[in-house]
Amino acid sequence: MKAMIFAAGLGTRLKPFTDYHPKALAEVSGITLLELAVKKLITAGINDIIINVHHFPEQIIDFLQQKNNFGINIITSDESDQLLDTGGGLKKASWFFNDNKPFIAYNVDVFSDIDLGLLYHTHIQSNAVATLAIRHRDTARYFLFNENNHLCGWKNIKSGEQKISKGNPENLSPLAFSGIQILHPTIFHLITEEGKFSMTDVYIRLATYHNITGFIHDSGIWMDLGRTENLEEASSIMRINPGLYD
Repeated sequence: MKAMIFAAGLGTRLKPFTDYHPKALAEVSGITLLELAVKKLITAGINDIIINVHHFPEQIIDFLQQKNNFGINIITSDESDQLLDTGGGLKKASWFFNDNKPFIAYNVDVFSDIDLGLLYHTHIQSNAVATLAIRHRDTARYFLFNENNHLCGWKNIKSGEQKISKGNPENLSPLAFSGIQILHPTIFHLITEEGKFSMTDVYIRLATYHNITGFIHDSGIWMDLGRTENLEEASSIMRINPGLYD
């Protein structure tokens, strides 16, 4: 199985650390976010990973070399010249997913005990082009799903902006994206956007005619480690559950 880790972001919420380092090398209980993500994927059976890099990319490359790529095949996708966002970054790495099998895309700043095996199995059963891990939590931006957990739209509750692909907005449920997803390589034939763009926009466009499914995981741990205070909380969780990412 293959996976992509999104690690190219600037990590502005983790300043001043990210003034001198990539956010992927921020630590939880002495373990970098990148190592946590890689170990999570290895536990799920992943043995081929591509990581996009932009901010202090040489530090990530050096770290991987020091760790001997954690004993698996890991390569980087260089976005040094231009930060491409999730959509552009994924499209640039599309050549890596040449086995016609679903793959995992995982944000490096996600901390979760989600069952990736169950997520993968759910995706296979759904016959969707993408399956998004989602949960009920407070945020500013939500994906909107129907009663069958099919993506139908998106809204920003702060700005009031709303995009509906199908269905009656009054009947749709808002759920927050967890930064973890399963995609089938056929999606690359559907992505017409170029340069820098978000997968959110791609999904909203495709949802009109294609099945994009949500996987709800309300129980267990999920945290956004793009915030300094959350790094401290996650460290406390790791001290209580030292085997969480083994």
